[in-house]
Amino acid sequence: MNPYVLVILLSSLGLGTTLTFASSHWLLAWMGLEINTLAIIPLMAQQHHPRAVEATIKYFLTQATAAAMILFAATTNAWMMGEWDINNLSHPLASTLVIAALALKIGWAPVHFWLPEVLQGLDLLTGLILSTWQKLAPFALIIQVAPTIDPYLLSSLGLLSTLVGGWGGLNHRQLRKILAYSSIAHMGWMLIVLQFAPQLTLLALGTYIFMTTTAFLSFKVSTATKINTLSMTWTKTPTLMDITTLAMLSLGGLPPLTGFMPKCVILQELTKQELPLTATIMALRALLSLYFYLRLCYAMALTISPTTTNSPLPWRTPNTQSTLTLALTSTIALGLLPITPAILALVT
Repeated sequence: MNPYVLVILLSSLGLGTTLTFASSHWLLAWMGLEINTLAIIPLMAQQHHPRAVEATIKYFLTQATAAAMILFAATTNAWMMGEWDINNLSHPLASTLVIAALALKIGWAPVHFWLPEVLQGLDLLTGLILSTWQKLAPFALIIQVAPTIDPYLLSSLGLLSTLVGGWGGLNHRQLRKILAYSSIAHMGWMLIVLQFAPQLTLLALGTYIFMTTTAFLSFKVSTATKINTLSMTWTKTPTLMDITTLAMLSLGGLPPLTGFMPKCVILQELTKQELPLTATIMALRALLSLYFYLRLCYAMALTISPTTTNSPLPWRTPNTQSTLTLALTSTIALGLLPITPAILALVT
């Protein structure tokens, strides 16, 4: 892609998200979401591959439907209540439509079906943008409208997302689909605590972004897209294999890695709100996600790639990809747990 076009598209992504962040009017927020969608579509279709084009069309139709629902909900609220302000979403029909539309935009269960299929058709860098940056603008709106949403609806969506995200990734061998279901499960963790402590939702979102960035960049450097190819990673780049294994365990929420921090504080908050059953269900469903992360770790660290001859490994060119971003994100994704009290003091 032409570098000038790429700069324009990436700038439009930043502009759309910033516009949604800064808006208090539904029309401006809707415009920001539309700029975001239109900016990422050329990035998704740049490969000119049938799978990429199919994923782009699916993404466009899904996002267009969600944007139309948001516009209809805002118009309904303005017609019934005379308010265009985002914080004054007081009509029940409008608030229900908005949470349904934003769930469709992010990929919460039960409207998650587009996310694994779209992510599977993209390259790893575009999938990284879709899994991280594209979730910021809808989350900004959800945090603003959460006080007007039925808390039982939010809890149900969160519990269902953790179940679907953990269960859906169990039987897949494609890494991008596994990361898509991982995203769905993490979104459920963020949603379940949103009504009680929005700052913990932001904390979970931030740690998720760094951990997912580490996972995507690790797979990008090792050019792995299936579980089978992970078994050859240790022979090529053993250090990268160690980092990727720890990143998977961090996504699963195991101590002493960063991923344990948001899950721990969310379970503490649910217990503090006298919801021990919900906290227990969330902890048990985290085991489902942990299983397929351990599958990846087993393939990377505990298996040897099958060989049918005694000949040495084929010749390969040295890797020329930049790993500075991977080094920064992996440090954050693996080592923030010891400073958890300082982080909580900043966000609470």
